Amino acid sequence: MKVLKRNQLIILVVSLMLITAGYLNFTSNQKNVQASTIADRDDTNIGDAQLVSTSPNDNENSMIENLVTEQTDSNGTNGTENEFSQNEIENKLVENETPTSSIADNGENNNENESEDYYFTTSKLERNTMYSELLETYQEMYNNSNATADQKSEALEKINNINNTKNAIMIAENLIMAKDFEDAVIFVNEESVSVIIKSEELKDEEVAQIQNIVARELKVGAEKIHISNK
Repeated sequence: MKVLKRNQLIILVVSLMLITAGYLNFTSNQKNVQASTIADRDDTNIGDAQLVSTSPNDNENSMIENLVTEQTDSNGTNGTENEFSQNEIENKLVENETPTSSIADNGENNNENESEDYYFTTSKLERNTMYSELLETYQEMYNNSNATADQKSEALEKINNINNTKNAIMIAENLIMAKDFEDAVIFVNEESVSVIIKSEELKDEEVAQIQNIVARELKVGAEKIHISNK
């Protein structure tokens, strides 16, 4: 009986040893499989990295080729558009082209108009300056304590006459321009009145209208009025 128990104990120990050995062998195989799997994954990653990370020269060549391709496509399209735009611009220039002779004529006309405007403006300014200087002279004569009564009376009469003439001239010029004339300037002398009208031509009825205005406002005879255009 003791012998049987001893044999059973031995068999149990051997079984345990076999089971333990089998377990250890299984565990070792699992570790090897995991290690192999990790190695395979690393190899795959390394391979992928090698496929992506090509050499610098290959990258530069690829980038250059892409740029050249894009530039070629861009130039092809833009070239057509630019050519169309250029042709369109040239057509517009041809359509809107102004003859050189017209430009020259317009320039001459503008210069002529500016010259005429300058004449009328300058003439009125010089005339008013002359009247202002005369008024200042007669005013000093009138205020001079050494002047006689006759001299003062004469100076006062001159002052009144100049002021009346200035007012009459201003009214006459405004009335003339109210007749659709661009401008007019009037010069009054002792024996005559000169009237210059800014106009290409003067018709007989227009001359008659101007003459009536000047005669009425300046109180002079028609024979003393000389009318011209400029």
